[in-house]
Amino acid sequence: MPYLTAPEALGDLLEDEPSYRVDQLRKWLYETPVLTAEQMTNLPLGLRAQIASKLWPFVTEVEQRADGGATRKWLFRTPDGASIESVVMGYPRRTTLCISSQAGCAMGCTFCATGQFGFERHLEAGEIVAQVAYALAALRSDPMPNSPDRITNIVFMGMGEPLANMDRVEESLRRMIEVMKIGARSITVSTVGVVPGIRRLAATPWQVNLAISLHAADDELRTELVPLNRRYPIADLVAAAREYHDAKGRRVSIEWTLIDGRNDTADQAKKLAAIARRLRAHVNVINLNPTPLTDDRPAGRSSVERFMDALAAAGVNATLRDTRGQDIDAACGQLRVAQETTIELPTQAAATTQKGRT
Repeated sequence: MPYLTAPEALGDLLEDEPSYRVDQLRKWLYETPVLTAEQMTNLPLGLRAQIASKLWPFVTEVEQRADGGATRKWLFRTPDGASIESVVMGYPRRTTLCISSQAGCAMGCTFCATGQFGFERHLEAGEIVAQVAYALAALRSDPMPNSPDRITNIVFMGMGEPLANMDRVEESLRRMIEVMKIGARSITVSTVGVVPGIRRLAATPWQVNLAISLHAADDELRTELVPLNRRYPIADLVAAAREYHDAKGRRVSIEWTLIDGRNDTADQAKKLAAIARRLRAHVNVINLNPTPLTDDRPAGRSSVERFMDALAAAGVNATLRDTRGQDIDAACGQLRVAQETTIELPTQAAATTQKGRT
């Protein structure tokens, strides 16, 4: 399949074709992606027919839309049965694509629908990049209302922990930045705290953004919510984030999912503010997207307001993110839950992930 092959090795798939055909195919895959091989108009009909059934490394099993078409979510299915979720959100000045890096997730965060399924496998670099190409092609064919008709921002905040799949994520970044010519500064990689991966990402040549999915500001609570904290406690995570900031000159962001009675307290806001000031980080706050496999619930409106007021009073730059896609299974992993279980999902779903936000 073309996307599972490195761009430089596409000639191996077209051994009997002249080199300019390889260049043409590369442009269709990475510069102006299309939804079907039939749209590759400068390729011979026979070659298009040869590629037609092999173009994508997955099939589109479900597409959902919300917010008047400004939120779209796809559930892709790979030949081995793995699920991949991607969601694109349109705003007046940007169009953000949230992509997955793994099928399932091994991190075990208690409030995350993806983690509740466990880990299946890493996604290949080509499967990661194909999500971007598919979204680009879909938007060009059917633009979103009142939003740029191209992807302006990409966030690794979908299914999986990107830095636990670093070899393939790094290769996918190379293809996006160096082959697709997507600006590194428009790409954000989110992690729940894989410290060696943060340091490895800092050593790459690209100025991508780093988002830390913190969710708790002391080790006791964070270990309950994010079991990886046992291996990489907050002090180690903060130190690695500082190293990333110093290496890249890019502001790190902190992601915080508010959970009723767990991390929406004044004490947690105070401790979060101290960490944010230490990192000079921006804090993105979003209320929990409830999932059917946990008892955790979103914080009440008054708790949300108090939490945001406490951050502001402490001098922290923080944003309360809007929820999107409230009439679809739009939180990361929820579409898969809906397709693979008989549990009725909550209707108040948001189109941003439990692990991070755009």
